[in-house]
Amino acid sequence: MRRAGERGLLLEAPSLAGVMALHARLLAEPLAGQLDAVAAARTVLVTFQTARHARRAEAIIPVLEVPENEVAAGRDIEIEVEYNGEDLADVADMTGMSVAAVINAHTDTPWRAAFGGFAPGFAYLADGDTRLQVSRRETPRTHVPAGSVGLAGEFSAVYPRASPGGWRLIGRTDAAMWDQRRDSPALVRPGDTVRFRAVRATTTIASATRAQRSAEPDMSAPDSAHGLQIDAPGPRSLVQDRGRPGHADLGVTASGAADTASALSANRLVGNDRDAAVIESLLGGLTVTARGDQVLALTGAIAGAHIGEEEIAFGSPFLLRNGETLTVGTPDHGLLTYVAVRGGIDVPAFLGSRSADTLSGIGTPALAAGQMLAVGSSTAGAVGAPEEPATETRTLRVIPGPRTEWLPDGEFDAFLGMSWVVSDEVNRVGIRLESAADGRALRRRQGELPSEGMVRGAIQVPPSGMPVIFGPDHPVTGGYPVIAVVIDTDAAAQLRPGESIRFAV
Repeated sequence: MRRAGERGLLLEAPSLAGVMALHARLLAEPLAGQLDAVAAARTVLVTFQTARHARRAEAIIPVLEVPENEVAAGRDIEIEVEYNGEDLADVADMTGMSVAAVINAHTDTPWRAAFGGFAPGFAYLADGDTRLQVSRRETPRTHVPAGSVGLAGEFSAVYPRASPGGWRLIGRTDAAMWDQRRDSPALVRPGDTVRFRAVRATTTIASATRAQRSAEPDMSAPDSAHGLQIDAPGPRSLVQDRGRPGHADLGVTASGAADTASALSANRLVGNDRDAAVIESLLGGLTVTARGDQVLALTGAIAGAHIGEEEIAFGSPFLLRNGETLTVGTPDHGLLTYVAVRGGIDVPAFLGSRSADTLSGIGTPALAAGQMLAVGSSTAGAVGAPEEPATETRTLRVIPGPRTEWLPDGEFDAFLGMSWVVSDEVNRVGIRLESAADGRALRRRQGELPSEGMVRGAIQVPPSGMPVIFGPDHPVTGGYPVIAVVIDTDAAAQLRPGESIRFAV
């Protein structure tokens, strides 16, 4: 058992069977405050609502009874595959089998969904024919079409949507692996049994398959004469709330506002419920016009804001009358400004949240000029008193682990002693860092770490040795060692390219 930040515990199992049994136990009987249980090749990541819940679980988990022979069986799923993948002949060469034998091996033995991850609807299928164990490609493809069927290590899987990937592709399917309109969006869930059936192509399988198209329902807000009209979205404006925790086993990360404290502050100022949706604006440039009188508040990265000639203060509620326009400038410091409106932004919710997830494409797309946002009724009381903005920090607090042993002796102390510069690669998925002094990279153990669950704030060290801090839209699982987890995730979300930071335990 290893700590993964304040609210996470990474549990190691001796085998994949042990992982599946432990995961099933935690889903059937969740621990107090448990949010997610993310199964992976050799670990289960358990996250909790609070640090106190995580500390209590540390005493309970070592004495859990987890019988491996009592993993509940799931559903039986059949997936039709046209075996024409780009790597099919290579897989035959690597395994010493004929192409026909590879297809027979893939279809004759049932596969079991061990865990999800990587993307919504992506299921790692195990217990297939052991002769099909092949390595990933040395150079991943930048584009793998939706519906591609692949092999990697001991697993097989179907890509739910177009994405980069390094699996060996042996075929294609039109099965909708992920469909947001279904009650259970994922076609395959952990514990299900999957059988592949070879078919000849009866229709042309296009790059944008029926599977991918059906997974993208209309997420536009209903027409409304009462709300906010987007005149200009700036570089990027998204609808965000507190996120959608609890669905990581489907490959869906929690997402939510990158600077949670600022989003909550904005909602308090206008008297909203904590879960009300707000606008998250990147580097300002946002202009909105009121349709009907609206009460708004601005928090986060401070920028010049005006209604006509009137300057608007951050951290205080204000009235935007029908037909008036609010213009938010570019902040001098920080990245993200939050705009709350009394009643909350009313766009369709998915899995209990209105948040836009930029990695998976779940939620309302980035706002566009001319778009009308309806206002809901998520109020909790009167408008709040003015609040002081958060102070900037250039030292981020971290909790070591869970994989500090991947650094040689003294290298973690060197990591803490170095000044790091935020690179140009900054988004909601992660922040890539560079050494401030001489370009020195961190030294780490060579080799591959089996994919395991990730938390927001995780500091991964890829083979390049340049750390990456995971943001709210991080992938559910990852294969690089995490040497520490940032506690000050709100401060990290406001970091701009070129800024220098340090870390402290």
